[in-house]
Amino acid sequence: MTIRQVGALPLRKTRDGLEVLLVSSRETGRWVIPKGWPSKRLNDPAAAAREAKQEGGVTGKISGEPIGSYRYRKIMLEETRVLTVDCYVLWVKKQRKRWREQDVRTRVWFPQDEAVRKVREPGLKTLIAGLDGRRKR
Repeated sequence: MTIRQVGALPLRKTRDGLEVLLVSSRETGRWVIPKGWPSKRLNDPAAAAREAKQEGGVTGKISGEPIGSYRYRKIMLEETRVLTVDCYVLWVKKQRKRWREQDVRTRVWFPQDEAVRKVREPGLKTLIAGLDGRRKR
């Protein structure tokens, strides 16, 4: 059985190119994108946007369709499960000074090539590497 999550890939365009917002994971401190469980009340893009707001303190325009997905391993109740994360691009318009998980996470904007090196999951590396800044809005 595939366990599914939704994730936001927060982006912004700078003079030097595309930047990706990564957040630290609570358990291991590794660099990840904001992600969480699908919601009964929200569609998947809205649920992904909610995660970006809670985990990274950012809001903006979320894509209606996922740009792809990746898998990662998560220890759940003392067993390791493989989860699939459907990723939605979030063009960030606002970054809050205070947000819900600021005390348990760090957020950092990385240039696209550096973000690829910072994340550990091969599928997420591929998604970030394949981003095309011309698809903005």
